[in-house]
Amino acid sequence: MKKLIFSLLIINLAAQAQEKVQWPGHKKAVIVLTYDDALKSQLNIAVPQLKAAHLTATFFLTGDIDSQTISEWRKLSKKGFELANHTIFHPCLSTDDNPVVSDKYTPYSIIREIEVMNHFLYAVDGKNSRTYAYPCAETTVGTKDYVDTLRKYDLVKYARVGGDINSVITDFKHLDPLQVPSFGLEDNTPATQLIAFVKSVQQSGGMGVIMFHGVGGDYITTSSAAHQELLNYLKENKKTLWITTFQKAMDYAMKPNK
Repeated sequence: MKKLIFSLLIINLAAQAQEKVQWPGHKKAVIVLTYDDALKSQLNIAVPQLKAAHLTATFFLTGDIDSQTISEWRKLSKKGFELANHTIFHPCLSTDDNPVVSDKYTPYSIIREIEVMNHFLYAVDGKNSRTYAYPCAETTVGTKDYVDTLRKYDLVKYARVGGDINSVITDFKHLDPLQVPSFGLEDNTPATQLIAFVKSVQQSGGMGVIMFHGVGGDYITTSSAAHQELLNYLKENKKTLWITTFQKAMDYAMKPNK
């Protein structure tokens, strides 16, 4: 009996080891940096820091892109940064920093808005494949959940939701590609907490997605110093960490026989 239990334990551990993702380039884990709302501080502070560190990222853009910034977003796309969909009007239940309230929306109306934003983004970067982030990390509009409606219309490949410092992804077999958790930051999240999240991802061998808003300005702000300290840590650990875009990370994690 003891031999049987021991054998089953070994088989179970072997199965778990086989399910662990083998990241490209013999990397141990993956970190995805994402930035929401097309904010000026991202272009003025975050992007120069990312470029200096030779790191890439994903920007979830809204209809706030304009004639002054579109050319900058287009240049970023050509340099390997991902431009992703965050709706046109960023509708949310809360009216704080959100002039459009989502309680008047239906699942179809938000889907239509996502579709039109896809067209806008195509005009910017010429790409058809798109990822998405739910405004305010809310998967409901007008009290109705629209995740399955989004799945039905097949407008985006993957979608990011919210989460906390414990949102480390290791179970890709059961991961819903339209509800990918992330570490949603609060105002003035310190570098120590950002790096602690990355270290937990490293230890797990999984994937960690970080959700930024303002960097050194705007709102839900991460200080430029904390952001730089995080990037310094990522750069120092590039031999073992794959820092890539949301779509590239998910494409790899979700494909069979990785």
